[in-house]
Formats: sequence, C-alpha cells, structure tokens
Amino acid sequence: MDNTIVFYSILFILIGEFILATVMNYLNAKRFKDPVPADLNDVYNAEEYEKSQAYKLINYKFGVFTSIFSLLLILAFLIFGGFAYVDNIAQNQSDNIVIQALIFFGIIIIGSDVLTIPFSYYQTFVIEEKFGFNKTTKATFFLDKLKQWAMTIIMGGGILSLVIWFFQWAGTNFWLYTWALVAVFTLFMNLFYSKLIVPIFNKQEPLEDGTLKKKIENYAAQVGFNLQNIFVINGSKRSTKANAYFSGFGKEKRVTLYDTLINDLEEEEIVAVLAHEIGHYKRKHIIYNLVTSILLTGLMLLILSLFINNPEISLAIGVERPSFHAALIGFGILYSPISEITGLLMNYFSRKFEYQADDYAKNTYAALPLVTSLKKLSKNSLSNLTPHPAYVFMHYSHPPLIDRIRNLKA
Repeated sequence: MDNTIVFYSILFILIGEFILATVMNYLNAKRFKDPVPADLNDVYNAEEYEKSQAYKLINYKFGVFTSIFSLLLILAFLIFGGFAYVDNIAQNQSDNIVIQALIFFGIIIIGSDVLTIPFSYYQTFVIEEKFGFNKTTKATFFLDKLKQWAMTIIMGGGILSLVIWFFQWAGTNFWLYTWALVAVFTLFMNLFYSKLIVPIFNKQEPLEDGTLKKKIENYAAQVGFNLQNIFVINGSKRSTKANAYFSGFGKEKRVTLYDTLINDLEEEEIVAVLAHEIGHYKRKHIIYNLVTSILLTGLMLLILSLFINNPEISLAIGVERPSFHAALIGFGILYSPISEITGLLMNYFSRKFEYQADDYAKNTYAALPLVTSLKKLSKNSLSNLTPHPAYVFMHYSHPPLIDRIRNLKA
C-alpha cells in the first residue's frame, strides 16, 4: 500500500464528508420556512415561529462557518506538516512511546480545543444569549473548559497508556485486551457517571417530598419499577433548556430531572416524561445500546489491529517515522465512513426505540400529557418543526415532533 494513495484517500474522505454534511444542512435549512403542520399549530404563535426560524437560521450559518474552519484546519495540518511538527516535539521529549503518544495527543486535542474556544464562546454568549437561553457565566464557561481538559488528561491519558502497553505486550492481539478495557470502562461509566462525573459540573439533590415525588413513586410502583433515586440537577446554571434522563441499571439506576423541566412542565407532564424514560428501561433499550456500543467498539479495534503495523497509515499523515499514535490518527479518519454507516443504523434503531418508549408511556400512563410536554419542550428550545427527511435520516436519534405526536394520537 502506497502512503500517497492513503494520503489521497484521507483527503477524499475528509472533503467528501464535508460536502455530504453541507448538502444535508442546506436541504434542512431550505425547510425552515415551511408551514407548520396542522397538528403543531398550537406550538408557536406567529411571533414565536418567526423567532424559531431566526434561531435555526443563525445556527445554520454559524455551523457552516465552523465546519469550513475545521476542514481547513485539518487539511492545513495534513498538507503543511502539522502532524509531523507535533510528532517531532513529542519524540524529542522522550524515547518512551507512551509518553510520546500522551504528548502528541495532548497537544492536538487540547490545542484544537483552544482554537475552537472563540466559536464556543460566540455560540454561548452571543447566539444563545440573544435568544434567551444562556445562563452560563464567563467564569463557569472557562472553569468547565479546565475541568474537561483535566478529565481528558486523567481518563483519556490513562486509557491511552494502557492501550499502548497492551500493544507492546501482546502485539496485534492488543485489540482483545483493549476491547475488554473499554467494555469495563463503559459499564463502569454507565453505572456511576451520575455519581462521579455529573457532580464535577452540576449540583444534584434528591427530589423534595411533595405531590410530584408522590405521583412519580405511585406510577413507578404501578408498573413494577423499583425507583429509589430521583434527583434534580441545576441545569438552569447554564441554560433555560429542559431535559430529563435515566442512567445506570440495577441498584444504581436513577432518574434525573433538570430544574428547568420542573419549572416548565405540569406535574402530570413530568410523570409522562418519566414514563417514557422508564419505557426505555422496561424495553431493554439501555442494555441493547450498551451491548451494541461494546460490539461496535470491538469491530473497530479488530480492524485497527489489522492496519496498525502498516507504516503507510502513519506516513500518510506526514510524520517522518511510523508510530502507534500517528497510525491512530490516520486510521481514525479512514474508519470514519464505517463509523458513519454504523451511526446511521444506531440512529435508525434509536428512533424506533423512542416510538416504543412513547407507546409504553401511552399505555401505562397517558398520551395527552406526553403530547403537551413534547410541545412545550419543543417550543421552549425553539426546535425545528419541519426538518428535511434526509437530514432526519442522517442525524436524528429521535423522530421529529410531528411523527411522535401522530404516533401518540394513533
């Protein structure tokens, strides 16, 4: 395999993915001014719909700008020797390949994040601020960045070190040990993410005693769902947008409500939202997603093991000497079309799971409060009521609002 062919394959993939994403975003943007479906006429009044259109349009234009910047940045790195420059820094600091890899990825990951801070800042403090969503202070914004970098260094660096050690120890069979490591880590994070990671960024408190908690507990008992942990998270610290999620399983399962959700919805609507989340658990969607994610990771690692020793993969990104860490960069880009395909499949099943969870809520609780809650949440987040079908197929993990409501009313 010639590294020139690999190099042009990488360019083709990067530019092809950019063109595809740009076309999908353009098609979706053309639908922004479509009339609201009859079933959704009560979501926005004329003024609110105009505000929603303006919000979608400014995000679309900003997204085009940031995607062009990202493409130009990685193309410049590939063509003008950026990866070789960073690799030389890493190799000059140490002869240990683990330390070299940590320095290499540390510079690239944190460096790219630093370069994109102005975009994140503009998104938060200009766009989100303009439309009344932002509640983040500048201090919180930059403190979040520091926390994210610290977690990347500690967890990402630790996992990367072990993966390279596996490679040194087991050769191409390293993928089996890496797969086991990732599986254990994934299970651990699913169980303890809310206990260990969320508190670093947000305050969580048990839901106070009252009518809402009583209604949730009564519903959970009615459907045979052992629910000991109901928490409220201070999502309003950063945004007015509302959310709720289910995490963990077994004794570690918990429901987390954003304080904004409690403020935006009636109690019956909140219980309906939780009935939907419990539906995911009852239908084994969480287990399915977990197992599928682990299997797809195994597939990726198996393919990686077949190519990791090929020096052309490293040389294609411009480095002077083949290395494990350079090969990871090249392989990551080459694998992205497969990742896109598996992502399409995951989104397809995710949309089906959303219908099943909606059906569970409808059959065990009620359809109407879930319908009204979905409409309120869409209105409060200025969501797109008329997405293009192709964009939905490519990117949506949830069905469009109109499809969910028609399913709930069926």
